[in-house]
Amino acid sequence: MSYQEKFNQAIQNSFYDKLSKENKAFIERLAYEKNLSFSQIRTLITIARDLELWDEGLLEDFYIEHPNKKIALQKTTQNYETLRNKQNSYVNFRPQIKRDEQKFNFQIEEKEGFGLGLCPVASEKTRCCNLLTLDAVESCGFDCSYCSIQSFYNQNTITFDKNFADKLAKLRLDPNKTYHIGTGQSSDSLMWGNREGVLDALFAFARRYPNVILEFKTKSDNIAYLLENEVPKNILCTWSLNTQTIVENEEHLTASLQKRLDAARKVADKGVKVGFHFHPIVEYEGYLQEYKEVYDTLLKMFSPDEVALVSFGTLTFIKPVIKQLRERNFKTKITQMPFDDASGKFSYPTRTKVEMFSHAYKSFAPWHKKVFFYLCMEPHELWRECFGYEYATNNDFEKDMLYNYSKKLGLEFLV
Repeated sequence: MSYQEKFNQAIQNSFYDKLSKENKAFIERLAYEKNLSFSQIRTLITIARDLELWDEGLLEDFYIEHPNKKIALQKTTQNYETLRNKQNSYVNFRPQIKRDEQKFNFQIEEKEGFGLGLCPVASEKTRCCNLLTLDAVESCGFDCSYCSIQSFYNQNTITFDKNFADKLAKLRLDPNKTYHIGTGQSSDSLMWGNREGVLDALFAFARRYPNVILEFKTKSDNIAYLLENEVPKNILCTWSLNTQTIVENEEHLTASLQKRLDAARKVADKGVKVGFHFHPIVEYEGYLQEYKEVYDTLLKMFSPDEVALVSFGTLTFIKPVIKQLRERNFKTKITQMPFDDASGKFSYPTRTKVEMFSHAYKSFAPWHKKVFFYLCMEPHELWRECFGYEYATNNDFEKDMLYNYSKKLGLEFLV
């Protein structure tokens, strides 16, 4: 087999075709000059692709020359890991996605089954609230760079179940049990408004089952339906928030931070209980201070009586999502982070999580014991270190959450 054939074999099923012409030319020239192995070529392709995603320049400028190709690759890899492990900077970063380019297709399908099930990221290895999720819509048009939805659905096609309202009307639940159901896992809960009668069906469902705490989770400011209709008191509206730095650079096409806050304020003014999710909290230069400003804004804008919950979480990736990100035609700093093992997934080191979660919880000190706080999908030992308490089991966590939500919403808590 000729080296050309070996090279062609090495670049198959890789990110080579996604690379710039400059990176392609450099890798091919280096491969021939140094007779690089299959694995060495693949390593350079991955490094080059990540540098492009992170807006950190060309591989040729990053590569460390050495007469010994193994040492050269080792030093280059070390250089790459050093860059990955230091705090990111969004100064001069260019995400290359225009916020007015919302381009997607809508389709209505007769789908088999009904999208009610356990949270798709639930795991016994982390402390989980046993949330039930309802797939009212599949796929999201906001295109956040860290979102796992893109690994499950075609991100350019938004799918509505033709028979969703009928299926929801036929759903039978135990009237003597409190349920917590969220509609914001497979898509944004409010982005699409009442398209295809989705909110009509969900409001009717909430009225029929007052023992269901129905959570609408959103990054939008599309609250017209909520303001124009009587909202059942068992509906909880929550906003996923982030710093404006992350909103502008990583949460493409979403409503701005201020628009989300203003929307939450209007909904709370109507008497609907609200909540806030800081998930993911992202580490970058100056991130603690910028997040603190958002926390302080919430303390000023809302009374703890209006707020049912505040949750914290951070970046956690599975391999398919990382692969999907590397195949995207955009720039992101999201994967420029340490990849520590987190129960079979990749996330920040424990010391970083303790810093971000402890800082967040302490910032909300005036709301302690008045609002329910929790960590989303994190190891149970982090609770003790960050909150000063922990739950023995997922069921204990779920029970306490449901009790606190019911109390805040004015509902009867049914075990």
